[in-house]
Amino acid sequence: MADRGVVAFVGLGNMGFPMVSRLVAAGFEVHGFDVSPDAIERLAGIGATGYPTAAAAAEGASVVVLMLPNSAIVQSVVDDLVAADAVSGRIIVDMSSSEPLATRALAVSLGEAGAALIDAPVSGGVTGAVKGTLTIMVGGDEDAFQTVLPVLSELGRPIRTGEAGSGHAIKALNNLLSATHLMATSEAMEAGVAFGLDPEVMLAVFNTSSGRSGSTENKWPNFVLPGSYDSGFGLALMLKDMKIAVGLADSTSAPHALSSHAVDLWSAASSALPAKADHTEVARWVAAAGSDDRSGSAAPNPITGVESDA
Repeated sequence: MADRGVVAFVGLGNMGFPMVSRLVAAGFEVHGFDVSPDAIERLAGIGATGYPTAAAAAEGASVVVLMLPNSAIVQSVVDDLVAADAVSGRIIVDMSSSEPLATRALAVSLGEAGAALIDAPVSGGVTGAVKGTLTIMVGGDEDAFQTVLPVLSELGRPIRTGEAGSGHAIKALNNLLSATHLMATSEAMEAGVAFGLDPEVMLAVFNTSSGRSGSTENKWPNFVLPGSYDSGFGLALMLKDMKIAVGLADSTSAPHALSSHAVDLWSAASSALPAKADHTEVARWVAAAGSDDRSGSAAPNPITGVESDA
């Protein structure tokens, strides 16, 4: 396949690595960097090139993609790029789940440094990253969006959401909904099983009825019922996004009573579960919160030490 240009990619974790693989397969020359030497070494196996720093990876690239854990790390990487004079004339694409207000400020500072910022967080998880079916929420300048569209289109379905920060705002709000759906689904499943219903029958009914959601269609049948709890997206990251969404609501004086309570519940689950727990393991916490008088639980392997009716 003909060369389609050079893309620098910073962040080669569960999401970043399969995204790089897709870009290489599509004909892009990819320069990668990660703080993990092992992640950099893996690049050679898929035809990408690893570099010792983000600035070195950015050399020769017109587009620099960031797939990092949070806004603070994004800011740190951008600061390093600016200090190395590695941003001028480039488009920085932040595909992390960053804070919308921080993204707006970063767009201004990068503009002053001669670069454009696109925020392009994603939904679809590791499976979507592998298959190239991610939903990509894109905020930023229209011209910059059109320039990076060929890159983003290889990773999924880009949807322009507005100006800088809008993509990150919608991503946080989406994950707030997703997390609230998952906890509500888990409570409904536990109530049904306690009554004597079959969990698979429950899901079959929900998924052809008005109660269906990504939790009933994907998370419960694929990660909770089998007991694998391995969606690839951590509970801590989900909680971070929920807090960003509630912070956004609070800063705009929008109502958030239910959302704030959901954050409190997820925070309690986070404290009870292992630090690296998958976000679907919140179902284990919900299962453990019911009365010991029940004959069983819908979610396999409930955790211990959770107060009843948490």
